[in-house]
Amino acid sequence: MDTRYHTSMKEMPENDRPRERLEQYGAGALSTAELLAIALRTGSHRDSALSLAEKLLSRFANLAALSRASIQEMCAIEGIGPAKATQVQASLELGRRLMEQGADVRPRISSPAEAARLFSSKMQYLDQEEMHVMLLDTRNQCMRTETVYRGNVNSSMIRIAELFRPAIKDNAPQIILAHNHPSGEVTPSADDIQVTRDAVRAGELLDIAVLDHLIIGTHAFLSMKERGLGF
Repeated sequence: MDTRYHTSMKEMPENDRPRERLEQYGAGALSTAELLAIALRTGSHRDSALSLAEKLLSRFANLAALSRASIQEMCAIEGIGPAKATQVQASLELGRRLMEQGADVRPRISSPAEAARLFSSKMQYLDQEEMHVMLLDTRNQCMRTETVYRGNVNSSMIRIAELFRPAIKDNAPQIILAHNHPSGEVTPSADDIQVTRDAVRAGELLDIAVLDHLIIGTHAFLSMKERGLGF
């Protein structure tokens, strides 16, 4: 008896193939595994692309975990090689950039929640702390964001000058700072408050307004400005 698995989705009934289902019903009708199968394009000698997609989701639990996986970690799954792993990473990165960009290439930031949405797309699932800075023009439009620090956000270790380097380079009049808590909690520490206080004072001297300092957690954020911490 032939015990080999299907090697191609062509062996599946046409109405069950992810690509055909996407064409007929639209991407929103497909499961996460089916969308991943399209990103993978082909299967292996043992598994169809859909089976490989299901293995990826089983190994990494969800898309958030998969987005953090390295190429080496994905390649540890039988049937996933560097080419397939990079295809998956590219697809997930496109989705992340779409979330970051939103409907407007240069979105106007009018509330802490709007700023947090842009930061969260790439910060809420990080394994270590990072400090990012958002540059804004005089109309409160986001010019860009940049990572300025990796490691524990400790007031004795962060050089406040580094937080303003991108703004000085791009002549941005306003900035919003954000750092993540890998634990997912957003309770500020004494160091978080001190870094905020130091940044606000430095901004006054440089004539660069620090509009807020956000703490990004898992599906949550905290605005230091709203809480009056360091401002």
